[in-house]
Amino acid sequence: MDQIHPITLLREARETHTQAEIAELLNVDVRTVRRWEVRDNEPPEYLSDAIRQRILPLIENSSDNTTAFRFIDLFAGIGGIRLGFEANGGKCVFTSEWNKFAQKTYMENFPQDTNHTFVGDITTVDEQDIPDHDVLLAGFPCQPFSIAGVSKKNAMGKPHGFECTTQGTLFFDVARIIAEKKPKAFLLENVKNLLSHDKGNTFKVIIETLEKELGYVVHHKVIDGQHFVPQHRERILIVGFKEETDFTWDDLQLPEKGAVKMSSILHSQNGEEEAEEPYTEGSKAKINAKYTLTPNLWSYLQGYAEKHRKAGNGFGFGLVDNDSVARTLSARYYKDGSEILVSQGKRKRPRRLTPRECARLMGFPEHFKIPVSDTQAYRQFGNSVVMPVMQEVARIMTPHIEQLCSKNSSKEKNSIELLAMNDS
Repeated sequence: MDQIHPITLLREARETHTQAEIAELLNVDVRTVRRWEVRDNEPPEYLSDAIRQRILPLIENSSDNTTAFRFIDLFAGIGGIRLGFEANGGKCVFTSEWNKFAQKTYMENFPQDTNHTFVGDITTVDEQDIPDHDVLLAGFPCQPFSIAGVSKKNAMGKPHGFECTTQGTLFFDVARIIAEKKPKAFLLENVKNLLSHDKGNTFKVIIETLEKELGYVVHHKVIDGQHFVPQHRERILIVGFKEETDFTWDDLQLPEKGAVKMSSILHSQNGEEEAEEPYTEGSKAKINAKYTLTPNLWSYLQGYAEKHRKAGNGFGFGLVDNDSVARTLSARYYKDGSEILVSQGKRKRPRRLTPRECARLMGFPEHFKIPVSDTQAYRQFGNSVVMPVMQEVARIMTPHIEQLCSKNSSKEKNSIELLAMNDS
């Protein structure tokens, strides 16, 4: 279902409020409201939530008792974190993602309902206009802190971390939203290198902001996706609660690391799975020949790997087979020379992973739609999260989120009863 247009909600608000009253409640000039009404100027899409919260009764948003908690999905990518929390009973009420190709994939897999708002650039959104929520989720951009990202920017003489004005400071957009909306809990995800970036100062600033400035009880842990998928992928998870809880990382149920092999995600090519064009084709769902490396490319990648081996670097392709565990899937897959390549036999050139195999390597469900080009799909899955990790973290967070929600509801009920007694 499509999102309700702000104009529709504005007209509803005008049934009970004057233009001047609406302007005051929305912190805009009355002439702006007038221009919206006559369609001289289109209101921003996120204004829908501002109208709901500041003017219209929030019955439809606040009375949903079928879900355990409400959450927002910031820097959402293609929705890997969202999938994990929806699997544990949560409802997404707001999403932010700036990349148009990631937006396409997200929208294809998460049809929007009337109580959900999707925006692009979170830096342009007033924190007051974000709907109330119990949990804030944010996989804020990791490139300024990743090993590969820092190395590349150092080589180019460019700033990184919080000095990277285009990405590094986006953490503080997370902080301003937390400060305004005061969710009961949050989950932040980033690369492991965040811990050591700038000799630990970057991480120190983040933790001090969350604990000392915002007043949250914070827990962090590095988890390797290899517990769930055949990929070595370490990410730091930062969990925070508005109040003290019994939350502990000891509740995690992590399968044996490395037990899952590449055979679980590679196309079988024997007819056991249906063909999915353009990745596989024919009655046996054979992999499209375009994924096999050309002689020139294979020769180049071998030379590239040999050059860096002699220099003592770790760059170069990683060849896998059915019994392997892959290196970390990069957002620059097939473009940075450090590829995950699949062996097709000693006398055959290796091949790339298909986008569907990349989705499986990140733990996404088989029904997850991939409506973009291979180039964009590689980037999206390389930038995403190992979904089963998110699901497991959501599982151990959920009881504590629900406890805080229930506690807050009891406080509100007692306050209402006390006011009623005083009035009588």
